[in-house]
Amino acid sequence: MNQLQKSSFRQPSSRGPCLTAVLRMAGLRPTRQRLALADLIYGNGHRHVSAEALHAEADQGGVAVSLATVYNTLRQFKDAGLLREVTVDAARTYFDTDTSDHHHFYIEDEDRVVDIPSNEIVIQGLPDAPKGMKISHVDVVVRVRREN
Repeated sequence: MNQLQKSSFRQPSSRGPCLTAVLRMAGLRPTRQRLALADLIYGNGHRHVSAEALHAEADQGGVAVSLATVYNTLRQFKDAGLLREVTVDAARTYFDTDTSDHHHFYIEDEDRVVDIPSNEIVIQGLPDAPKGMKISHVDVVVRVRREN
């Protein structure tokens, strides 16, 4: 038995059957790791989460999973359309449970991302996409910090 099989996962919440169905409909096999991480991601409503923060939550919740597995699962969820990736800079990426078209504030002092409703930003003057391509969406991240 490997370390993951020996570990004790949290018991699935009442969302277990629902999360299983969602993963299957997204084309993902509902493994114990994916279900445990999905429960953490979606268990408390809308949120923005980094891989490191999710890994820490998993560890605190008794879910034995590597940081690499957390990264892989987040990417798989994003690729399946279950999460939206928000890249703040080369070192900071968050995953948003709200996949609708909207923008974000990055609060530098708190290392935190919050939503900006899409109707509060008007995008104008975009260049034409290269031949044979179309613009799929525009992500705006506005960096803010507390006034001194």
